[in-house]
Amino acid sequence: MTWNPFKKEQAQAPVEPAAEKKTDPAAGKGRPTPKMKKAQAAGIRPLVPADRKASAKAAKARMRERENAEYEAMQKGDINHMPKSERLPWRIYIRDYVDARFNMGEWFIPVAFAILIVSMFVTSAMPNNAWVSIAMMTLMYGYLLLVVIDVWLMWRKLKAKLIAKYGEASVAKGSRSFSYAWSRSIQMRRWRLPKPRYPKRGHWPED
Repeated sequence: MTWNPFKKEQAQAPVEPAAEKKTDPAAGKGRPTPKMKKAQAAGIRPLVPADRKASAKAAKARMRERENAEYEAMQKGDINHMPKSERLPWRIYIRDYVDARFNMGEWFIPVAFAILIVSMFVTSAMPNNAWVSIAMMTLMYGYLLLVVIDVWLMWRKLKAKLIAKYGEASVAKGSRSFSYAWSRSIQMRRWRLPKPRYPKRGHWPED
């Protein structure tokens, strides 16, 4: 084995530190990144508008204009411009079916109001005759019972027709077809929205 006098010095030679990455202080904060430069050059704007209040106000105005147009379409009976929910085929069928028949419920509010007025006059004229008020209330609740029976009979027939024509989806819970039918049947014909397509009863929808 030969002795190398330079071996120790080579082992103890200091290791030079790694060259530090040179950073450009000008590329820090306060100056757009290259990607942002490209976006600005292309004219791309951020998704968030500069004036949020003005943007929200314009969106509300557009929504109000659309709602007014849809309400006007329902008043005129224009199916093509009604809300999407009113353009569903089974809802059109429900409206035509309800509008074609005579519904006991559409006269409930006028009848109940008339019974209430008559009951007040009779009670004030004959305060000692309690049976008159009882008779009036019995008459009103009797009419309400007729309305419930009429709605049940209507829905029984209408449900079968809807299933046969449009399937089970038309009478599913999410479709709200039952509530749509009975709520329309208890409204007076002239106040219904959307407006009935025919001026008189008797125009039954096609099966």
